[in-house]
Amino acid sequence: MSELTLLLLRITFLIILWAFVFVIVYSLRSDLIGHRVRRMPEPPRAAAASPIVAPVAAAAMAVPVAAPRNLDRAGSRDARRLVITSGAKAGLEIDLPEEQLTIGRSSESALVIREDYASTHHARLLLWADGWVIQDLDSTNGTYLDGVRVIVPTQVPLNTPIKIGTTSFELRR
Repeated sequence: MSELTLLLLRITFLIILWAFVFVIVYSLRSDLIGHRVRRMPEPPRAAAASPIVAPVAAAAMAVPVAAPRNLDRAGSRDARRLVITSGAKAGLEIDLPEEQLTIGRSSESALVIREDYASTHHARLLLWADGWVIQDLDSTNGTYLDGVRVIVPTQVPLNTPIKIGTTSFELRR
């Protein structure tokens, strides 16, 4: 084999090796840091808008909320606690914050779920205009509300199970 052919084979091997290293580093970075999270628009404020503009602003800022079938929506805003009903932290009760609660494997999350089926930034509970809303943050394994996969931000009734991986929890008064 000529020296030129051997040199070209060595350079090709190094290029393939470095491409493999970059793929591994990118994969680790996306798993550790996560993906960008989309922000939901702020709920409309009745006092800030004039009576003529308020319906238009409310319609423009409305977030589609899909309701699971056969759920009682009464009192979602009255929820004060999040109770874990099954999983590694079963029996744990968390006081709900004023605005939102993040859920995932990340140590930055308010509710940290350390299991293989939870994403780094898995889901978010938000206090929206009519009550608490669950939003899946493009997780791999999904978030389920009463057995139905959450695709769009969905209002959470009291005492309705939310499931992430093997962990289930409910909103309670």
